[in-house]
Amino acid sequence: MTRRDFLKTTGAGSLTLAVSTKGNAEMKAGKRHNILLYISDDQGMDDAGCYGNPVIKTPGLDALAKEGVRFTRAYCTTASCSPSRSVLLSGMHNHSTGQYGLAHGYHHFVSLPKVVSLPNMLSEAGYLTVNAGKYHVEPEPLYHFERYIKTEAPWDMAEKCRDILEGERPFFLCFCTTEPHRPFKREGSDPVDPKDVIVPPYLPDISECREELAAYYGSVQRCDAGLVRLIELLKETGRWEDTLIIYVSDNGIPFPGAKTTQYEPGTRLPCVVRNPYQKKQGGVCNAMVTWGDIAPTILDFAGVKGMDSAAHGRSFLSALGEENPGGWDEAYGSHTFHEVTMYYPMRTVRTRQYKLIWNIAHGLEYPFASDLYESKTWQAMLKRGDEIYGKRKISAYIKRPEFELYDLVADPDEVNNLAEDPGHGEILAELKEKLRVFQERTKDPWILKWERE
Repeated sequence: MTRRDFLKTTGAGSLTLAVSTKGNAEMKAGKRHNILLYISDDQGMDDAGCYGNPVIKTPGLDALAKEGVRFTRAYCTTASCSPSRSVLLSGMHNHSTGQYGLAHGYHHFVSLPKVVSLPNMLSEAGYLTVNAGKYHVEPEPLYHFERYIKTEAPWDMAEKCRDILEGERPFFLCFCTTEPHRPFKREGSDPVDPKDVIVPPYLPDISECREELAAYYGSVQRCDAGLVRLIELLKETGRWEDTLIIYVSDNGIPFPGAKTTQYEPGTRLPCVVRNPYQKKQGGVCNAMVTWGDIAPTILDFAGVKGMDSAAHGRSFLSALGEENPGGWDEAYGSHTFHEVTMYYPMRTVRTRQYKLIWNIAHGLEYPFASDLYESKTWQAMLKRGDEIYGKRKISAYIKRPEFELYDLVADPDEVNNLAEDPGHGEILAELKEKLRVFQERTKDPWILKWERE
């Protein structure tokens, strides 16, 4: 069965094909709007020079921020690789795409046939669609790219994209590094001394953690080298002035307390955007955006319509020129699995001040990703017999209540759960209702858990 036949049998093809007429007309009229979506793998928001880290050297992202917009409140909806990428490429939460967990190996989670994806829509609109590096969603026909580039080093992968930038067709290049995912790759980057790293408050300041952070810093720098080279190539080929660039991470830093959680270190991430046609550059934007907004934003830039009825996010293209645009004051999260053994569904709503996490499977112990549990940092804590991990009790990390309510202004480290505080009963009820409405709007199967458990 061909990809087109597959899409037709699932019903996805009709919507994809329906949007192609306008897109092709624009291409024939000579309008060229290229798109580069750069996705790093497991990078935290604070881990770049432009986000205030003086140790990590990220000249590529820093340069992009100087000529673009740096978001301060950008969130992945789920801190897990495959589910997060399905959101980036569809604009839909993972409980709706069906990409509940990892796609590879025995985990074998796949998206539902109803999904209408960004690469398929852009392909039908006349774009050359290319995935370079990590892919990590399934099935391939739903997230089909015309070309795939497989290589390890980010700068080599960037060099292999030269002919795409030099070509006649408008391109959508989804550039996905394997850095800084564990095991941390450091070749080609400046070594970082463990004594120089900045240990964030959610991690323990022990030698094992510093050693791992130093390796992680080196891997972030290796990741950034690919962006440096791509920027050079965009300028060399004359594509710098007609290419939208969006830089994001799929989820937070690969340490317990961040990745796979709905806590801020797992979901609040770097997001730097350069719209070449925007007059005001080099600013910040405090809009609360999520990865559900990325696909609608890209389609808006490309002038391709048709995803609005399916997507849960919306375009933030018009908000790029404002520091505090109105109407961007809430964000929602939805996590279900990471590995197949890690069932722990969570739903989250954030406002400017408060966050509510609903731990739907709160009767279970919180499951660990294999690489996080085996990390030197976590194993060292177990051997030491410490009861505190960063600022959180290990017992509270493993055994969680049904609801976690945090005042992110007064308690940015999310250690003082206000869910049982009578003084916060009204805000708790308000945020619960917001979650219900969100679940209804996004057709979340787990909405049944309100009544049945």
